[in-house]
Amino acid sequence: MLRPLNQKNAFYKLVWVAFGLLLTTANAFAQAPVQRKVDGIIAKVDNYVILRSDLEFGYLQYLAQSKQQPNEELKCQILKSLVQDKLLLARAAIDSITVEEPMVTDQLNRRIEYLTAQVGGVEKLEQYYNKSINQLKTDLRRTVQDQMVMERMQQEISGKVAVTPKEIQQYFNTIPKDSLPYFSSEVELGQIVKFAEVSKQQKEEARKQLEDIRKRILAGEDFATLAKQYSQDPGSAAAGGELGFFKKKELVPEYEAAALRLEPGGISNVVESQFGFHLIQLIERKGQEFNTRHILIKPATATVDVAEAATALDSIRTLIQNDSLTFAKAAKDFSNDKSTKDNGGMLTSQANGSTYISMDQVDPSVFFVIDTLQVGGISKPIPFRTEDGKEAVRIIYLKSKSTPHLASLKDDYQKIAAAALNQKKGKAVDDWFRKNIDTVFIEIDPEFQNCQVLQLNQ
Repeated sequence: MLRPLNQKNAFYKLVWVAFGLLLTTANAFAQAPVQRKVDGIIAKVDNYVILRSDLEFGYLQYLAQSKQQPNEELKCQILKSLVQDKLLLARAAIDSITVEEPMVTDQLNRRIEYLTAQVGGVEKLEQYYNKSINQLKTDLRRTVQDQMVMERMQQEISGKVAVTPKEIQQYFNTIPKDSLPYFSSEVELGQIVKFAEVSKQQKEEARKQLEDIRKRILAGEDFATLAKQYSQDPGSAAAGGELGFFKKKELVPEYEAAALRLEPGGISNVVESQFGFHLIQLIERKGQEFNTRHILIKPATATVDVAEAATALDSIRTLIQNDSLTFAKAAKDFSNDKSTKDNGGMLTSQANGSTYISMDQVDPSVFFVIDTLQVGGISKPIPFRTEDGKEAVRIIYLKSKSTPHLASLKDDYQKIAAAALNQKKGKAVDDWFRKNIDTVFIEIDPEFQNCQVLQLNQ
C-alpha cells in the first residue's frame, strides 16, 4: 500500500500502478542532482527486501510529479509506504492470498499496451529499455503480480467498509471552506460499439496467405525470418515471432491447444483465434511451460463492413430515440465492447473509475462530437479504430454535463462519498497495520533510524 503525504496516496498509487515510475525513472535520475550511494538492501520484511534504488526511484518520481522541493520527511514517508507494501505481501503469503496466473497475464498485457501507447509504439518502447517486449514482460511480471496481491489483501482488509450519509456529511464539514476543491466541467458518456465484421472472403484470403507461408517454411525457409517480414503481431514480429515461455491457460485456447500438440521444431497448421490466423512453431518445453513463435495474419476489414456496422448502429439509435429501447439495454444487447456493455454502456474515468470524466480527459475525437450534443442526445454512428487495431463504429450518449464549480454536497455527493469511503478504508488498513506489525520480521537500516514515520505501531 502506497501512502506518502497523507491523502495523496491515491495519486501515488495510480502512478505506480500505471508504471509511470518505470517510464520516468531514467529521466528523473538524469535531471535531478541527487547524490546516490551504491545500491543495496535498506529494509527487510520477512522474505521481502527494499533496495536503496526502490526508495530513490519512488522519491524522485514523486518529486517530479508533485513539483515539491526535496526533503527528508518525504523520503521517510515513501520508505514507510514501501515497508507497508512488503508487509501486505508478507501477510498475504502467510494467509495464502494469491492471484491466478491468467489474471496476472491479462493485467501484464494491459500495462504493456499502456506503456506502448505512452511512448508511441512497440519499437520505441523496446528502444527505451533496450529490451524486447518478451524480456520486458518477464521483468515486469513479478511487479504486476505483487501489486495485484497487495490489492487483494487490501480488499480483504477493507472490502466491507461502508459510509453512512451522516459520515459523508461529517467528512465534508471537516474540509476548510478555503480548501474546497474546484471541479472543472465533467461529463457522463455512454457508448455502443459495433466491430466491422470480417467477411468470409477476407478470412479465406488471410488463411491462404498463411498457407503459402507455411509451404515456404516446409520447403526450407526460416520461420523467424518470415515472421519478421509478414507477422502482424507488433509485440513479437521483431523477435522473429517468439512469444517467450507461458504456462497453460495463459494463451487463448485455440493457440495453446495447437502448440501443445507439436514436438519441438514442429510447425502447426493454420489456427484461427480471436486475434486472427496463426502459424505456430514450438521452440521448447520446460516443465509446465512452453515457448513458441508464431506468424499472425489479421483479415483485412473492408469499407463495406464498416458501413454495415454503421447502418446497424443507426437503427439502434432510432429505437432509443423513439423510446422503444433504453440506451443501457441496447448497450447490453448489442455492443461489442466488453468493458462497457454490462455497465449500461457508460465510460469510466481512468483516474478514479467514476462515470464522471473531466473534459480534459475525453478523447479528442469524442470531445468534438459531444460538443454538438445536448444532454440526453445520441450522436450519429462514428467510425473509429480500437486500441487493438480493429475497425469499429460507435454511437455516443451524453448523459450529463456539469459546469465548473466549487465542490458541494448537492452537486458532488458521489465524489465526496467516495472520498469519505477512501478515508475510512485507509483508516481500516492503518488499523490492520498496527495490529499486524509484530507478526512479521522487520529490519530497517540504521541510516533511517531518524525516520519517526517508520514507527508503524505508534
